[in-house]
Amino acid sequence: MRCLTLSLILFLAAAAPATAERMVKDSAGRQVAVPDRVERVFAAGPPASVLVYALAPEKLAGWSRAATPAEQAYLAPAYRDLPELGRLTGRGDTANLEVVLAAKPDLILDFGSIGDTYVSLADRVQAQTGIPYLLIDGRFVNTVAALRLTGQVLGVPERSGRLAAYAEATFAGIDARLAQVSPGQRPRAYLARGPDGLETGLRGSINTEIIERVGGINVADASSERQGIANVQLEQVLTWDPDTIVTWDAGFEGAVRRDPAWASVSAVETGRVYLSPGLPFGWIDRPPSINRLIGLRWLAGLFYPGAVGQDLRATTREFYQLFYHVDLDAAALDRLLGPARGKAP
Repeated sequence: MRCLTLSLILFLAAAAPATAERMVKDSAGRQVAVPDRVERVFAAGPPASVLVYALAPEKLAGWSRAATPAEQAYLAPAYRDLPELGRLTGRGDTANLEVVLAAKPDLILDFGSIGDTYVSLADRVQAQTGIPYLLIDGRFVNTVAALRLTGQVLGVPERSGRLAAYAEATFAGIDARLAQVSPGQRPRAYLARGPDGLETGLRGSINTEIIERVGGINVADASSERQGIANVQLEQVLTWDPDTIVTWDAGFEGAVRRDPAWASVSAVETGRVYLSPGLPFGWIDRPPSINRLIGLRWLAGLFYPGAVGQDLRATTREFYQLFYHVDLDAAALDRLLGPARGKAP
């Protein structure tokens, strides 16, 4: 990340008008002075972009990555063409302090890890720019609290309450279903990322916690404290022998069924390879944000078709109305879900 000269930073900070402030304790325990009225938010990464868009799209200064034409069709028209600002956190950080200051945000918000590395970054950027920087815990278990806290900060408590209630109902519904499922009925699942399917999320990572939250057994166990994304060998997947494979890569999903190297994997043998919907945001991760709530409901239908009765099209339409501010017609649902994914198997 490039740094601005101290004189430029001091000049911009001095030029900023004084505003009423309140103290906010973020998920990392940092006490941050935040304006009483937050009108523009710089999302530090894609997960934060999704969170702010869902709660208060009019406050989002820009996307971490510009939406593709296919993605734009599933976003509210007023926000499809917001500028691409890059990202301060995560893989391939592309934003710098000049970009942040040029966006003139009232607040920088990150949604994800709250570890020491991210605390250090937040403290440094806040000190250099004079812009308050909040860290919100992005773990799936913290979804409800994250929605409520961010809603209070952005001044939209009623809306955040509705989204938090949806999340609570989703988790409660999953727990009720899992109470009826014996350990032997829980799938041994593998998340296949990328065109060769050999990138995955290790057990306990933010990328696969959705699979584990719905009761799936993530076969990618590092047998250590290591978590996160990892590249593995096909021989390791053959040893794990998952009975269910979930992927967001259409190329892999199409190729794996015809690839003799994967043919002996139980999931391929039985046809339990599932392509996750991914517009405008992934349902599994990409990014690991509140977009995973609809993925949780989708996975429940795949993993326990006898125990979960749902109309996936109606469920999807409801979620997109509430979280993405769009009303999907039949054609949009067809493109999103596909004929094979429009209902639980």
